[in-house]
Amino acid sequence: MGRVSQAQARENRERVVRTASRLFREQGTHVGVAELMQAAGLTHGGFYKQFASKEALIDEATAQAFEELAERRTAALEQGAGGRAAAQRALIDAYLSVEHRDNAAEGCPAAALAHDMARESGGREAHRVYAEGVGDFAEFLATEDQDGITRLCTMLGALVLARATKDAPISEEVLRAAHAALTEAR
Repeated sequence: MGRVSQAQARENRERVVRTASRLFREQGTHVGVAELMQAAGLTHGGFYKQFASKEALIDEATAQAFEELAERRTAALEQGAGGRAAAQRALIDAYLSVEHRDNAAEGCPAAALAHDMARESGGREAHRVYAEGVGDFAEFLATEDQDGITRLCTMLGALVLARATKDAPISEEVLRAAHAALTEAR
């Protein structure tokens, strides 16, 4: 089998990072390299041609996940009337939904990766990217009446609890209660 072109190698690398970003949010960073490469449609041996280590991939996949979150915030701001308040409301509506609860792979990296990042060394790039992404998300959520950290903690905590209790009636109750706490007029 011949060598792949530089363009194909870049495309393969991007595919692995996108796949890892989804799998890590869905299953955690403990996903094995073989499983990850299979999900990307590539061979296990190709991994080490693209990445120095699994930790390097975790760094890139974490950055990818937070870039996607930032893009969603930007898109919400650019859509329609209502400005920042409307964008925040749209994001809260989507975040505290059953669809988001049930789709961790495409969902919030702050919630999905929290458990893994708690175990990471503070010196790792993934940990730095995670902390910066959480800060940016909190800043976006801030209003005159509510600070962004409190709002983010409410959303993230509700999502984690809703996912953990998915098959019980309390799961949707948690989502509704958090939504009401964040959107009722103050």
